[in-house]
Amino acid sequence: MNSLSNLDEFEVGFDIPAKPGMNEADIQTPCLVLDLDALERNIKKMGDYASENGMRHRAHGKMHKSVDVLKLQQDLGAACGVCCQKVSEAEVFVRGGIKDVMISNQVTDPAKIKRLANMPKLGARILVCVDDPENVATLSAAVVEAGTKLEALVEIDCGAGRCGVNTTQDVVNIAKLIDSAPGLKFAGIQAYQGAMQHMDLYADRKEKLDIAIAQVADAVQGLKSNGLDCDIVGGGGTGSYYFESGSNVYNELQCGSYAFMDADYGRILDENGKRIDDGEWENALFLLTSVMSHSKADKAIVDAGLKAQSVDSGLPFVYGRDDVEYLKCSDEHGVVADPTGVLSINEKLRLVPGHCDPTCNVHDWYVGVRNGKVETVWPVSARGRAY
Repeated sequence: MNSLSNLDEFEVGFDIPAKPGMNEADIQTPCLVLDLDALERNIKKMGDYASENGMRHRAHGKMHKSVDVLKLQQDLGAACGVCCQKVSEAEVFVRGGIKDVMISNQVTDPAKIKRLANMPKLGARILVCVDDPENVATLSAAVVEAGTKLEALVEIDCGAGRCGVNTTQDVVNIAKLIDSAPGLKFAGIQAYQGAMQHMDLYADRKEKLDIAIAQVADAVQGLKSNGLDCDIVGGGGTGSYYFESGSNVYNELQCGSYAFMDADYGRILDENGKRIDDGEWENALFLLTSVMSHSKADKAIVDAGLKAQSVDSGLPFVYGRDDVEYLKCSDEHGVVADPTGVLSINEKLRLVPGHCDPTCNVHDWYVGVRNGKVETVWPVSARGRAY
């Protein structure tokens, strides 16, 4: 089902890359294509895993920035809500009908705080993370003025070296302030170890998570000793969710990339030394590209260059092919090695992006494909909502 009812008003090739009912071969490129069967299997698998392990799953919306994908994660994977990183991003999901939205980040700018404080008026539970005592006071004043309520979590820096406090005493001190602040409710702990998600070796990731889990367990105990219980102890990503779910400390996972997968995540290894894109998760997101030139016998030029993807985590790879290789890119061109000359002009290739999150953020649409046909076209709802 499309979230937009007026797709007939859009022109293929100008407004949108495709319309439902078209053949995959006729999709305009470069664009993002979703293999709907693989996407649905990934979503259901994570939902089943969370349920079987007594965990909630709050899907991370910063990855896909799509209300439609999040609703699928709720319908098929029983996601309890969504994580966002920015106020404007969160507001897109709330306005799209999502009723449980966490900003897993700090909000300190006065104008952003005002928007955040008014967001519950749209009918959703709104949560935000805090790592600064002064921020508690400014959030409280804003919700009192707005006549609303916010829930707040204390963020712990458990190894990522970004936001968050480092000691149990800091966690307790801020939690007490939240608990006593008008208009605020203490909701728990945010503890996402992002720095280790892409470490190739399972043992290396486990070593980092063992440290994080011990840190979080100590904080939870410190809070209990002060009469404060955590509704949420959240974290966990595609490279670590099994550690958090087996910790007896965390109760909410925040995985995102598992649904789409990308080349960088695909390289990491599971406990048995097997790549996680070889059975654990399927590639469901592709950057569809077309051969636009083959004037050089040994290489083809495709229309997906830097402006169609992010290469911060490496180049994409050509899905399902070992006879051609994506070598490099400039603004509007990608160079594909074709040593035996097997590619033809206008032939389409599916690329697996190096990093899905920023790649999705440079596109307006997802084209959902099943059995060679376009089934749905979804907007990248929060594309560019970075403030």
